[in-house]
Amino acid sequence: MESCPFCRVAEGKAQARVVFDGDEVLAFHDIAPRAPVHVLVIPRRHIVSLAHTSQGDRDLLGTLLAAAAEAARQTGIADSGYRVVANSGAEGGQTVAHLHLHVLGGRPMGWPPG
Repeated sequence: MESCPFCRVAEGKAQARVVFDGDEVLAFHDIAPRAPVHVLVIPRRHIVSLAHTSQGDRDLLGTLLAAAAEAARQTGIADSGYRVVANSGAEGGQTVAHLHLHVLGGRPMGWPPG
């Protein structure tokens, strides 16, 4: 999708500070971080949101979570702890219509988050 900013990053048409690059997923630093470490993990294939996935996406969803763990390891927050968030839809806080996970760490996370 030409207008999707995350598709542009996945296609190499927009710059990003890449953390993890795989065949099906890509992880990169968020341009507006909400924590000292804030990485986004996206599928290379355009999927609007978690609500738009199906049983056929189970393997990809597992790959996304594994990539989130790898991003935490590569950014040095795996041992101290981190949060993985998937916002879905406008009321869920999703601002880019491309499925993505936020990997947040580098400071204590409060609860509740929203």
